[in-house]
Parts: sequence; structure tokens; C-alpha cells
Amino acid sequence: MTNTETALKEAMTSIEGVIGVALVDYSSGMALGTLGGGKQLDLTVAAAGNTDVVRAKLRAMEMLGIQDQIEDILITLGTQYHLIRMLKARGGNGLFLYLALDTKRANLAMARHQLKKIEAELEV
Repeated sequence: MTNTETALKEAMTSIEGVIGVALVDYSSGMALGTLGGGKQLDLTVAAAGNTDVVRAKLRAMEMLGIQDQIEDILITLGTQYHLIRMLKARGGNGLFLYLALDTKRANLAMARHQLKKIEAELEV
């Protein structure tokens, strides 16, 4: 099992093309940990904004009567991929990992695979 800091570092070093990564509590919109970002991406603003995305999808699923869980949400921009991975790990209820990637350097399939592995090892 890994802690938040170790998981964020692993995401930054093991996933090609990462701009930034955050662990986010979607009940509050607060980033519990961030790594990367910088001038290119304000991760605290991204955490709050993506909380709205998660809440909207959960509301839509509820209205549609979909009895399932979100694994991840992908947003593709011209130059970036934004990947939201809902945590199912121990203590991870109400949390998600947020990953921003550079489309020119990232392999989306590998990033999703690696993020799923990191999520499985994360102890919150």
C-alpha cells in the first residue's frame, strides 16, 4: 500500500507526458495533494472545477436510474488529456485522482492502465 505523496510521485514519474496530478475530495472540491502543474496548470483550480464534472455525472446517472459506478472520466482538449479516476481503494470513497497529460507526449491507454494500478495500491 502507498500513501498519497508516494502515489502522486509515482504518477509523475511513471506516466509519460504528465503535466500534473492531484488527489481530490469531491464532497468539498479540495485537493488533498498535488504534484506538478505550475504556470501551465493550476491544480487547485482544476480540482475544484473537476469536482463539478464528477458531481454532474453522478447526478445524471441518478436521474437516468443507472446503478453503476464511474471508473474514470476523460476530457480531451486540443493539447491536453484530463483524466479523472474515481477511487475505490480503502478509504477512497468520495475521492478521485486527477491527471493532466500533454497529448503530444502521452499514451492515453498506458496512462489509464498506470493510473488504475496506482489507484489500486493507494491507501487513503
